[in-house]
Amino acid sequence: MKKYVLYNPLSNNGNGKASADALVAKIGECQVDDVTKTDVKAYLSNLAEDDEVYLVGGDGTINHFINDVYGLDVKQNVFVYAGGTGNDFINDVKDAVKDELLLFNPYFKDLPTVFVNDTEYKFINGVGFGLDGMCCQVADDKKAKGKTKINYTSIAIKLLLIDYKPKTATVTVDGVSKTYDHVWILPSMKGRYYGGGMKIAPDQNRLSPDGKVTAVVFRNKGRLKVLMNFSKVFTGEHVKLTDMIEILTGNEITVEYDSPTALQIDGETIRNVKKYTVKTR
Repeated sequence: MKKYVLYNPLSNNGNGKASADALVAKIGECQVDDVTKTDVKAYLSNLAEDDEVYLVGGDGTINHFINDVYGLDVKQNVFVYAGGTGNDFINDVKDAVKDELLLFNPYFKDLPTVFVNDTEYKFINGVGFGLDGMCCQVADDKKAKGKTKINYTSIAIKLLLIDYKPKTATVTVDGVSKTYDHVWILPSMKGRYYGGGMKIAPDQNRLSPDGKVTAVVFRNKGRLKVLMNFSKVFTGEHVKLTDMIEILTGNEITVEYDSPTALQIDGETIRNVKKYTVKTR
């Protein structure tokens, strides 16, 4: 049995190699490779079944991995060692983490698919559409200008106060449609957390046998009221705001806005999107 470490040098604000080094010190002799330069499906196909693979990074790294191995019957035990900035996936399953390691295999089977602009992606946490997607877009622009310390909370507050214009959204859940005005965010969630610690879907169970995902409609006409209550998403208390929040669950969810905005999949940004569809089967 041999040990293999796949790490993302860009994770944790460019400190991914340091996280990989910390893991190597923990597990001992192993081969270390850059996951961003690796064909993961071919990589795993060439390993022995009793080999162990350690994935080091955050939610973006995990998303890269699950989309690379989609369709492969992974024989090896794959472990996740948190090395990102948000680590929403690890936060969601923290009770299963042992000695800083999570056996990942039970979690990357039967993942939902999101269809965006005729392209399909698997996701591990959620798809964010609206203000949350715009936060990722603004952060990407800052990173492109060389900024390494990104404060997503301050970005969100500025968007809430000034820059973001809420949308009209039509949501179709398992064939039933409804239209909402003044929508700020409308994610579909496999897990409970996204956005670096926001407990946006507190009752979602990623291992539920029915495989359903949760859509959260956050809408209100008053910009100031939204700002005053937005912090509640970090604790899950926002679901009590029944005049602002509607929770929908299903196996197929389509969200269409009246004008394009940014969308994020596990923190990875896609710009100028009007519609997405999530399917769990």
